Amino acid sequence: EVQLVESGGGLVQPGESLRLSCASSGFTFSVYAMTWVRQAPGKGLERVSSIDKDGSRTSFADSVMGRFTISRDNAKNTLYLQMNSLRPEDTAVYYCAKLKAPNAYSDYIRIDEHDYWGQGTQVTVSS
Repeated sequence: EVQLVESGGGLVQPGESLRLSCASSGFTFSVYAMTWVRQAPGKGLERVSSIDKDGSRTSFADSVMGRFTISRDNAKNTLYLQMNSLRPEDTAVYYCAKLKAPNAYSDYIRIDEHDYWGQGTQVTVSS
């Protein structure tokens, strides 16, 4: 059974940092691209960042470019999102998601190309 479990969310002030983690199990983590997606209150899903199977290629939404970093540790089956210089508009529930197809990646991965999602972790940026 595929499981994705996010952690690391919380309440921070503007300008602070958080590191999200996504622990995976039930599939061969090292052959799938992974994505962080967020949903702000009252808004739709937004793809934040994606990473290919070995971490050599990454992509970011314009809204987080230069502030967020995505990485993965295939030995630990874990995906990360380092979020720096957080802003109130980054407030959202953050989900990690697994791409449907193995050994695939694109800088323009669509949200509907993912088949498994975690339960989400809340990030709140407020003074």
